Amino acid sequence: MKKDYMLEALKEAKKSYDLDEVPVGAVIVYQDRIIARAHNLKETKQDATGHAELLVIQKACKKLQNWHLDDCTMYVTLEPCLMCAGAMIQSRLKKVVYATSSPKFGYVESVDQVLSNSKNNHIVLVQKQENLECQKLLQSFFQKKRKAPLNSNTKSV
Repeated sequence: MKKDYMLEALKEAKKSYDLDEVPVGAVIVYQDRIIARAHNLKETKQDATGHAELLVIQKACKKLQNWHLDDCTMYVTLEPCLMCAGAMIQSRLKKVVYATSSPKFGYVESVDQVLSNSKNNHIVLVQKQENLECQKLLQSFFQKKRKAPLNSNTKSV
């Protein structure tokens, strides 16, 4: 039976949710084995690059001792942004599988199709694997944020 790696990415997204971060999680698979896991830490680290995708790429490169991730697949709960898509191209990631579209920030298929641009020196394969639980977690997070009273301690969304 093939393992559902998206459920593993969802576990990471729940960690972000518990930290009051946008709930995005990612795992990287190499030779049918998860070699890296990460979740959003942008607010926690106060670092604009604290996206799950970037953090998981860094961990995978360290694990493989190579910045080339040619034979790796990333599973991520939300369609990657432009910055993360660029990192996927730079790391020569073989494939990305995402669960939920991001109409305003998704640069894999929604806003643009950066990963499949033939002008790039590397093409990353793309697959959408819809997962209702990933979508509901994101919706729940943003509904909670909209209901929170505005004060100096509330993080902007």
